[in-house]
Amino acid sequence: MSGAQADRPRRPTVSVVVPVRDDAAHLRACLALLGVQSRRVDEVVVVDNGSRDHSADVARAAGARVVVQPVPGIPAAASAGYDAARGDLILRCDADSRPAPDWVERICAVLESAPEVAGVTGPPRFVDRVGVQGRVREVLHTLGYRWCAGAAAASVPLWGSNFGLRAAAWRDVREQVERVDPLVHDDLDLSFCLALSGRHPVVHVPTLRMGASGRGFTSAAARRRQLRMAVATLRRNWAVLSPGQRWVRRLGRRAG
Repeated sequence: MSGAQADRPRRPTVSVVVPVRDDAAHLRACLALLGVQSRRVDEVVVVDNGSRDHSADVARAAGARVVVQPVPGIPAAASAGYDAARGDLILRCDADSRPAPDWVERICAVLESAPEVAGVTGPPRFVDRVGVQGRVREVLHTLGYRWCAGAAAASVPLWGSNFGLRAAAWRDVREQVERVDPLVHDDLDLSFCLALSGRHPVVHVPTLRMGASGRGFTSAAARRRQLRMAVATLRRNWAVLSPGQRWVRRLGRRAG
């Protein structure tokens, strides 16, 4: 090995975590897109959250490592995936995500070029919402989550279907996140915990869009469930520190 090669920093290893439950068809499409990324990942960890279909078989056939998490709910599944990930960088998407060919490369570029940044996230692009009405709903959802959740947490919120995080940051907060309650938004809860630590800033990249299904918002019942989950997540984290106190801490850190 030459001296120049020896002095070159080691390239971070990358894990992609994909929770799944009874979503084999969507998972197959997602894993196919992860397999043709411009920056190859070191592993894909699929967390089987009690699937009754052949999701786990689909994952293994695509070369993914399957982790079984029988406790129902995304908080349990996502946490199990992050715990199992071996990479220096942990990227997260969902079974119904449709990552662009440069998705991995773009997230890694941000984290590699900015060592002070712990996480990077971007907005959704709902592939099953067409027409003007569909796009308006997409924009309203995206802006509503980013600004309302950001104000609640006094930080940039992660969107669970589209983010990357340093494994070291996850290890710092893994004991604080909710792992059991399925009515907690895992991504927002993780955002609260990262912000509370004061050491793990997250950046939002508006052009880092992720294709995803909007099925979680298509019915009144689904929207009511999303609202109940938001309330449960806010209650859990505001019981630790109120939003006003969170903003005082954030502004104090900036002033310091």
